[in-house]
Order: sequence, then structure tokens, then C-alpha cells
Amino acid sequence: MKTLVVTGLGWIDYAVAAGLALRHFKKADLEIASSSRLPMLLSELAVSTSYNEIVVLGVGLSADPALLERALVKLAAQKIKVIWVSVLDAPDALPKGVTKNLVMEVDTWGLLSEQVADLYGQDFASVSDILAKPKGASGKHEGYAELIEAAMYVYRNYQDSRPYQEVIRHIERGDLESAWSEAEVRMRDTYRRHGSRELTGKSPAMKALRAKIAKVAVSDRTRVLICGESGTGKETVALHIHYQSPRNREPFFAFNCASVAPDLLESRFLGYEKGAFTGATETKHGIFEQSDGGTLFLDEIGELPLSAQGVLLRVLEGGRFYRLGEKQEVSVDVRVIAATNRDLPSMVAKREFREDLFYRLNVVQLVVPSLRERREDIREIATQFSFRYCGQRPTTAQLDAL
Repeated sequence: MKTLVVTGLGWIDYAVAAGLALRHFKKADLEIASSSRLPMLLSELAVSTSYNEIVVLGVGLSADPALLERALVKLAAQKIKVIWVSVLDAPDALPKGVTKNLVMEVDTWGLLSEQVADLYGQDFASVSDILAKPKGASGKHEGYAELIEAAMYVYRNYQDSRPYQEVIRHIERGDLESAWSEAEVRMRDTYRRHGSRELTGKSPAMKALRAKIAKVAVSDRTRVLICGESGTGKETVALHIHYQSPRNREPFFAFNCASVAPDLLESRFLGYEKGAFTGATETKHGIFEQSDGGTLFLDEIGELPLSAQGVLLRVLEGGRFYRLGEKQEVSVDVRVIAATNRDLPSMVAKREFREDLFYRLNVVQLVVPSLRERREDIREIATQFSFRYCGQRPTTAQLDAL
């Protein structure tokens, strides 16, 4: 018998449950689906599939009940068994074709992974530490919860489900952390640094921004100027450009141009050799060398003094420079993304910002909308925040107040 296991995202418990189910079914295939995606997935399987059994773990049944019913009726006609395992009751008033052609295993007493372990005779204790100690754990599965979170972060932001599936396969095999690939370790480390930076919302403004990010990310030498008010998420946009680009396995280095004294900016940009000046006790690479092969994000570019603007322009023109105190030229391959909350054209007109540098940076311009321009996203932002930090949905009254 060939089995397909379908699970969702959003909870570490779902990944653990899927891992346990795969242990039982041995050579089963794995698919990831949201509640909204499930009816379409089952419809596609009803048209053409080699599976004898489909096991759905925790994915809700609330989306498009008419399509769900048609799909289940077709699957039943082909003698394909569909099992729904959940710790939440089914929605009220489901069509008869759903309830008649769906085997429901519902138990609201505990975790989905506990229910799967009980249903399929698996050892829940072998994975319980993933759920009990999500961060800073000690034991066989130290760090697994964080890896699952990182994989879900990749899916939410880049629509790539492969890392999530690979983590579930690790759980299926009972792998130790030493079995993680280098890519998985990098994914975990990236999540640690940038896990709070997500582009949340389905408003027209955010959909347009995501489309532009995807388009510009592919051209990994094209410079981008990100404009927007403080707090709108300009660095988050830069991160999404980097991680959707061919440079995504190389460094992403963020530098705030307003964070360093003007007389130190040249050494921070270019680096210096030991003995180049008083206090230079060792050779130090500048931010361009540290970003070589990857992406350099220059935040608050409008705060850069004119003297430092000239230094930046020289590097952008040729990708070559000399460290302070060095006689040998250094060559780098860096994509530069800059951001500002200031009106750079106005600054150019006032001779406060170099016109030639502005045009070097402003090859493609992205404008990040403020929250007041996309108020319809507030509910999703609040819900995601509440799930992450409180483990529950905000109430209707809370959402209305926001």
C-alpha cells in the first residue's frame, strides 16, 4: 500500500506528528499543505494519483467545503482512503460528502504528535524533548525545535517547503543534530539573526512589493535603493532580496551609516593594515571585504558625510580599493543595497548628497509602504505576533481595537 502523509505548518507539533507517522508508514511520501491549499491538493490527487491512502495531519477543513466534498467523493470512488487526524473538532455543517468519505480520528485531549503516536503505535517519549524544550534544550534533540521554526520561516517568506520536509525526515529517522547538513545549520543560524524579520500581509501594497523583490533579486548585480519611513522594514526587504538571489549562500552584512563617527568611516569601508595609523595593532578587513560574494546593506545612506560618499563612490565604480596602509589593491564582488528615510533628490539639489553617487545607488528603487497605507494587514500581523509569542490567537475585540 502506498501512502501520502499531508501535514501543515505553524506548530512544531505538526512536524513531530508527521515524523512519527512516517516512521509507521515506512516509505510514505510527504506533502505540506495549508487549510486553504488542502481542497485543491485533494482535487489534484483525485485526478491522478498512485496512492492507496492519504493521511491528513492537523490541516483544517474550513476552506472551500464544496471543492473538498467533490474531491473526497472522487477519491472514494477510486477506493482511496482519506484519514483526517486532528486535535480540533471538525467544522460544523460540513457537506455530507465530506463526513461520509473521510475517516476522522479526532481526540481533543492533547498534542497532535501524542495522538499520532497512540494511533500508530509509535514511541512519543523518543520525540517529546523536541516539544518540551524548544530552546536551549539539553538532550538528544537539542535545537530541533529551532530548526523546525527556521524551516517554517523559510516557507512563510520564500514559499520553499523543502527544508521543512527535510527536517521532518530527520525526525522520522531519529537523527541527532550531527546529521544536519551545512545548509540546515546555516538556515538555523540565519533564523537566529533574522527570524523576527518577515514581510507580513496580503494587501495590494505588500503583494506589489513582494513581486518587485522577486524580480530584482534575480539580477544579483543590480543595486537597489530602498525608501520608506523609519520602522517600515527596509532592512527586512534587503534581507528578502538577498535570500531570494543567487548570493543567498554568501554573507549578508548590514551597516548603519549613522552609527560610526565620520572620521572612522573610511577605515570601516576599506579596512586597514597593521600599523596604518596609531592604534592599528592588527590588519582589519572593511565591510566590503566582509561582504565579498554576498550583499552589503547600507542603512541610513542619507546620513553619510560627503567625504565618505566619495570613498563609497570609488569602490562602486570599480569594485577595487586599497586598505589604509596597504599598497596592494583589493578586488571584491559585492551587491550593494542602500536604504534611506530621507528625500535624497532634495538633498542632491541642496548639494548635501552627491548626484553621481545617488544615480549609482538608485538603479532600482523600492518604496516600502507604511502601516497606515495597508491597514488591512493589521489583523494578520497581530495574529502572527500573538501565535509566536503567546501561542494563541488574539480575540475579536483585540483585533477590532488594533
